[in-house]
Amino acid sequence: MYWGSPLDAFYICLQTTDGGKMALPCWAVIWKVLLTVGLVLFYYSFSIGITFYNKWLLKQFHFPLFMTLVHLLMIFILSSLSRTLMSCVSGRTRVILPWSDYLRKVAPTALATALDIGLSNWSFLYITVSLYTMTKSSAVLFILFFSLLFRLEELKPALILVVLLISGGLFMFTFKSTQFDARGFFLVLAASCLGGIRWTLTQMLMQKAELGLQNPIDTMFHLQPLMFLSLFPLFVGIEGLHVSTSTQLFRYQDVHGLLMLMATLGVGGLLAFGLGYSEFLLVSKTSSLTLSIAGIFKELCVLLLATHLFGDKLSLLNWSGFAVCISGIALHVALRTTHTKEHRVSLSTDMELLLRGGEDEEDEET
Repeated sequence: MYWGSPLDAFYICLQTTDGGKMALPCWAVIWKVLLTVGLVLFYYSFSIGITFYNKWLLKQFHFPLFMTLVHLLMIFILSSLSRTLMSCVSGRTRVILPWSDYLRKVAPTALATALDIGLSNWSFLYITVSLYTMTKSSAVLFILFFSLLFRLEELKPALILVVLLISGGLFMFTFKSTQFDARGFFLVLAASCLGGIRWTLTQMLMQKAELGLQNPIDTMFHLQPLMFLSLFPLFVGIEGLHVSTSTQLFRYQDVHGLLMLMATLGVGGLLAFGLGYSEFLLVSKTSSLTLSIAGIFKELCVLLLATHLFGDKLSLLNWSGFAVCISGIALHVALRTTHTKEHRVSLSTDMELLLRGGEDEEDEET
């Protein structure tokens, strides 16, 4: 049963029936909160893990697009095995989209996702984990931009304040930064823009019941082939020649070194699979609002770890910029929460009026 975020579950718990009893027992609310915390920690372990893994690996292996392709291939293999296992256990055949729906509805999401991941990994060659984390948080700006462009939201003063806080915080974080790199910054900024498109399209894809892609494994299975094909031409043009002549891969001289490298890339593939599954699972079992709130605390954890593990240098101005940016994201989350509650109250009022109307009609007939 889906109850949305923990706030949704608490709200339902407080709703009363005609007898004044709780519609949802408090133990169910406690279970929902514990489940959400567990899913958030599950998401944190993969999200934070793969961030530091990518930065560590790319210090010694300078082929981010090749690494991304290996990860995509592993995700496809693991999702295929998972689908087969689920079919054997349940006895039901998993959904396979026809080519018409696959190319028209899945391809745009796959293209945006592939470029988002590819450019994000590429940026690690040039920038620190802390700058990557801060710049990546600007995805909220692009989500707001596309929401306004497609008229999913109305332009309000509060939204303008959100934009000013996030963009101002990002400027403060990068201003006079001793570890700033323009190439990496613009790569991850482009990835943030694509990330806004990616998650908007992914949400639309998973919400279409007729497609049958509500299960995260099914969604990942359908996305990976087109993501691989979308990123492959970029890899050939930028890294193809260098990879083919690299002594770490095709012109290897040490078999043990090659096997260790492939094993290391395999670990990254497992982390990438876990990250994709944990993100989709958290959104499907709670809400995108929960993912947004969890992302705020995750960024703080990443920044603190980056200063200790990689020696990233952050000044007082940088930390102030981070605080301003987080304030903008928190305001955005609060606005979404308020909008959700108002929508829920409106629906409850409409239902109550509808029920009262039915009771009045019964009284008149009596």
